[in-house]
Amino acid sequence: MAADRSELRLSDAERQEALDALSEHVRTGRLELTEFDERSVQVSAAKFRKDLKPLFADLPEPRPSVLGDLSRHDGGVPRAGRPAPAPATPWRDRLASAVVPAAAVLAIALFFVTRAGFFVFLIPAAAALLAGVIVGRR
Repeated sequence: MAADRSELRLSDAERQEALDALSEHVRTGRLELTEFDERSVQVSAAKFRKDLKPLFADLPEPRPSVLGDLSRHDGGVPRAGRPAPAPATPWRDRLASAVVPAAAVLAIALFFVTRAGFFVFLIPAAAALLAGVIVGRR
């Protein structure tokens, strides 16, 4: 007999995915800010996958991918009409998320090695702006 996946603990990444989905529902007008605040607190406090299910019961896609596991019935076959899980993060997003920390480390190293001054700490800010341009966000 297969283990009940709803009893598995949530990871930080899964909680973040749920918060991102709630944010999208605010952007599209499905949730008001007060509802978003309430549900965000509940997502942050959620320990198990099953804790997320009631928070998305009245919302269409996007949903956290962990809820896809909970919507399966006998034998683990997905219900008809359910979309496949979201694709992996695009390379641009992965690159942009790695650029800023790397730029910060570079700035710290340059500060101590070259004694050039505090202006080297503008490097991470420039990297953050560049990363935003790369992924097409403000």
